[in-house]
Formats: sequence, C-alpha cells, structure tokens
Amino acid sequence: MKLAFLGGGNMAAALIGGLVAKGFDARAIAVIEVSPAARERLAARYPVRIATAPDAAMQGCDTLLLAVKPQDMRPALASLATGVRGKLVVSIAAGITLEALSRWLGGHRKLVRCMPNTPALVGAGITALYALPEVDRDEKERAETVLRAVGEIVWLPEERLLDPVTAVSGSGPAYVFWFIEQLADSAVRLGIARDTALKLALHTVLGAAKLAAASGKAPAELRKDVTSQGGTTEAALKVFDEEQLAERFARALESAAQRSRELGAALGKD
Repeated sequence: MKLAFLGGGNMAAALIGGLVAKGFDARAIAVIEVSPAARERLAARYPVRIATAPDAAMQGCDTLLLAVKPQDMRPALASLATGVRGKLVVSIAAGITLEALSRWLGGHRKLVRCMPNTPALVGAGITALYALPEVDRDEKERAETVLRAVGEIVWLPEERLLDPVTAVSGSGPAYVFWFIEQLADSAVRLGIARDTALKLALHTVLGAAKLAAASGKAPAELRKDVTSQGGTTEAALKVFDEEQLAERFARALESAAQRSRELGAALGKD
C-alpha cells in the first residue's frame, strides 16, 4: 500500500504512529500539511515525506486519507479532483457525506467514510466505516489496515448510521470523561481527598471497561453481579431509576445524532 495523508494533525499523527508501530515503513507515507507547526511535529517524530501541496509522492499513492478539518475539506479538495483517479479515498472528517465528497472530487466513487474517536490517540480507538459499492474487497482491507492501527473497527451497512455512531462512540469519550468527573467530585464531597478521588474514579472506569471487554458477559449481567439485594449498589441504582437517568441519557444521544445530521447537511452544501 502506498499511502498519503491530506492533513497532518493529531489524528493523522496517531494513525501514522500506529502504522509504524505495526511495521509500516514511515518513509512510504506522504503527508500534505499547510501548517508549519504540524509539519514540524510530524517531522520530529517520523521520517515521512511532508509537503505543503499535492506532489509526486501523493500522485503515486494508491490510498489517500482525508484528515483535514470538516470545514476545510472542500477547499482542500479543490486541487485534487483530477488527481484521485484509481485511488481509494478514505475520509475521517466528521459529518461530510460521501455524496458531497464524490461531488467535490468530480464524481469519484472509490470512497470510504469513517468515524474514529479520540482514544485512537493512545491506540485504543474504535472506528466505524462505510464504503460505497464501488469499493472492492481489497480496497476495504486497505482501509481496515489503516484504521486498525489505532484500535478496533466495525463496518456499517448504511451511511446514515454514521450519525448515531457519532453520537455513541465519536462523542462517547466526552460522556465517559464527564462520568469520571462526577465520580471524583462526589467522592470529594463525601470527604475523600481530590487526588485520591480522581484515582479511584479513573481506575474504576478503566477496570470496569476492561472487565466488560474480557468477561464475555453482557453489561446488564455484570451490573447484576455487583448488585446485592439491599446493598449499597442497589441503593445508588434505585436513585438512577427514580431520576430516569436512562431516559435522559437516551434523549441526549438522540440530540447528538440529530446534530450530526444537521452538521452533515450544512457542511455538504455547495
């Protein structure tokens, strides 16, 4: 695979780092990045080829990963419409539909759209992917190779499902960070020192996630395992039920998914 990145920010750097860690030759990667600071950060870490505009290295790639900010995507693609023929183009830009990308790339159809999340920065991400029918099996495997470098992947049967995925896993880390905050703040109010409270909260969430991933049990079953009748956990969960936290959480995710749809529609306008 001959790989090029349009954009060299944090997520591109994470993907490059993940690929290099798995044995991919950094010297075989081309990066187009207009920011001097981003170019300096990349060059200091990896011996990738870096340019400020599409060059021969990018033209020679078979896989192009679009990693610019969504609002910058259309102008960034302006010079590429005639240079992507025969290439697999993979977008990690939130909200921008494949219909818009295809239109901006002169009708190009070898397109995959992805929604990674920020734990990819530490190799623990989850990415959902959707490919147009014109993308063949080998090209899908190429996309998988890139995104698996920073975590797990799932393929979606419909592009529209990327909006709820954005609400669940794209925005999801923020919900988990918020929950860690609440655990720690509540511990402080109960008399525990701040640094101890934060450590307790952080490792409770980390450990629970590891247990859920390793046990093979459904989360509901694991929750029941911890909940003794008449015990402390039951007392807390009873308050969650009385306050209808599950219903409120569902409404929050519905709002996030709707906002994703709205942003996609706005970003895709000509």
